Amino acid sequence: MAKRIVRDHCCGVIIDVQEFFLSQLAKRLRSRIETNTKSFAGLLGYFRIPLVVTLERPLEQKGALPPAIERRLRDNALAQTFEKDFFDLTGEKKIRDHLAGLKKKQVIVAGCETDVCVLQSCLGLASLGYDVYLVEELLFSSSRNVDAAIARMKAEGAVFLTYKSLYYELLEAVGSGRQSKQMVETFGPFPEDLADSAVQ
Repeated sequence: MAKRIVRDHCCGVIIDVQEFFLSQLAKRLRSRIETNTKSFAGLLGYFRIPLVVTLERPLEQKGALPPAIERRLRDNALAQTFEKDFFDLTGEKKIRDHLAGLKKKQVIVAGCETDVCVLQSCLGLASLGYDVYLVEELLFSSSRNVDAAIARMKAEGAVFLTYKSLYYELLEAVGSGRQSKQMVETFGPFPEDLADSAVQ
């Protein structure tokens, strides 16, 4: 059966997009990650899709979310932030219980590091029976080569997609300038500042 993302069946996860990890990126890549992650948070917020945000401890060393992403998350009443000690977010009982309480089968993943926390979290989510989707432009690592981690996640059934694919899969249908009547009635006017593609 084809794996299709369904708005009512999914939640999002943003893993450890913190100053410590972002500071290891080239300036242009960092800017892209921050902009695209902010768009991701906004897109899920518009569709009222629950969002789990993790911050790796110790926060004094690893830092907080970038302010622009933090501000965007304030618009999503279904976004919740958790601190974690485990690389695999499902190793934290509070996070695991929260995800179970959402009663969503699909998890859309963004964040870092692709070959550490993202990899281990995806393996953990898959072992708990979730369908895992990863947004390519929203993943990053201090390592230059993460091919083995990506291959391993794919081997476990994780599906990679682009931000643009996610955007239109959630949108579902052509409307009048992204403002189909049914969508506006359900979710309100579509935010004008949400681009349909990731910044490259």
